[in-house]
Amino acid sequence: MIINKEFAKELALSLLEINAVVLRPNDPFRWTSGWNSPIYCDNRLILGYPELRSKVADEISGFMKINYTDTEVVSGTATAGIPHAAWVADRLNKPMAYVRGKAKQHGTANQIEGGIKKGQSTVIIEDLISTGESSISAADILKFVGAEPVGVISIFHYGFDRATQRFEENNLPVHSLTDYHHLIQAAVRFGFVAQDDLETLNKWRSNPDTWPK
Repeated sequence: MIINKEFAKELALSLLEINAVVLRPNDPFRWTSGWNSPIYCDNRLILGYPELRSKVADEISGFMKINYTDTEVVSGTATAGIPHAAWVADRLNKPMAYVRGKAKQHGTANQIEGGIKKGQSTVIIEDLISTGESSISAADILKFVGAEPVGVISIFHYGFDRATQRFEENNLPVHSLTDYHHLIQAAVRFGFVAQDDLETLNKWRSNPDTWPK
C-alpha cells in the first residue's frame, strides 16, 4: 500500500534525480540473486541529501502517528534501514532497535541491537523491498525474542507478486513511500527513459527471475 500518492510521485522523481535509481533497459544490471534487471536502486544515496532524508522521515513518522499510535519500538533492517529508523524513532520519541543480518561473532553475540523487550510491538523500517526476504527475516528474528512485529514500512517497493504473497502468509502489512509503478511513470514523464522502453520494463516487472527470456 502506498502511504501518500502525491509524495510517491515526488519521491520517485527525487530518487531518479539523485541517481538512487538507475534505469538501463538495454544494458541490464546483475543482482546478487542472479536476476538480470533493467533497474538498480540504492537508497543509501538519500543519506547525502538532508532535505530529502528529512522528508522521508517526516512521511514515515506522520503515517505512524496516525496508523501505529500504540507501537512501542521502531526497528530498522541492517544496514540501509538503520538511519531511517533512527530518524523516525527520534521524531516519535520512541525506542529504536535494529536487526543484524546475522549475529555478531563477538561479545554478547546479539542479532538485535538497541531497545526492544519481550512483548513489545514494533514497526520495521526497510529501505527497499524486492523479494521481501530481509523484512520477513527481520520479523522472524524479532518474533524469536518475543517482540511483536505489526508492520513494515519501506521507502521503495518493487511490488513483485511473490513478495506480496510472502507478506500475506506472514500476516505482515506492508506500506511504502513509493514503488515501481510510480517510478516508471516519473522516468518516462521526465525523460529518464524513452517511451519505447516501457514494454521492456513491464516485461521485466512481470517475470524478473527469467527476464530477458
